Amino acid sequence: MTVFCVPVVGQTAQHWRDSLAVLNRQIAAAPDSTDLHLRKAAVNIELGQWEYAADEYTLVLAKNAQNPAARFYRAYTNSQLKRYDQALFDYEELLHRVPTHFEGRLGHAYVQQKLGRRMEALDELNLLAEMYPDSATVYAYRAGVEQDMGQHELALYDWEQAERLDPASAEPVLSHAELLFSLKRYEEATAVLDAAVARKIPRGHFHQLYARIRKERRE
Repeated sequence: MTVFCVPVVGQTAQHWRDSLAVLNRQIAAAPDSTDLHLRKAAVNIELGQWEYAADEYTLVLAKNAQNPAARFYRAYTNSQLKRYDQALFDYEELLHRVPTHFEGRLGHAYVQQKLGRRMEALDELNLLAEMYPDSATVYAYRAGVEQDMGQHELALYDWEQAERLDPASAEPVLSHAELLFSLKRYEEATAVLDAAVARKIPRGHFHQLYARIRKERRE
């Protein structure tokens, strides 16, 4: 669930390793600095060093259990390590203190889904849709959960809402059309793609799906 941690574009692995070396020296000189530990953890994440990042966030939380950044990112890190029960604990602690935390609620829904608690995940996403009715991300995520649960009409509605709220994005268009394709509703799938192309989304994004639809129609 990469939505929660956006990498800095253009930075190389060597840049992050150099930054990590500097931060290690700074932490050796100032071991009680919360800011330095948080910065080191962020670099660990950039380098894919999830265990090291989790350890840094644990150090910060040991000194201040109410630090929301450490609580959120430890939850995120544990979800990357597939330690979903631990991630769930941290997300719930975070949301107890910051109930409007958008990424925290998304992460909470994500780990609920990974733990097989799809109804709980759906409840979380329904709440998010009420709190953030203009978020294409929420509708797209909810559509994916509904689709997994076989609630196809609800998923189609949410894919439409995600497209409406983010009309320049190809991703919800593809997911919407793919679902229609899987339901053998080829004309509707084509109409969804055509509408996206009319909105100036490059047709190349949809080339393979257009071809599959044409093949199915011929057969």
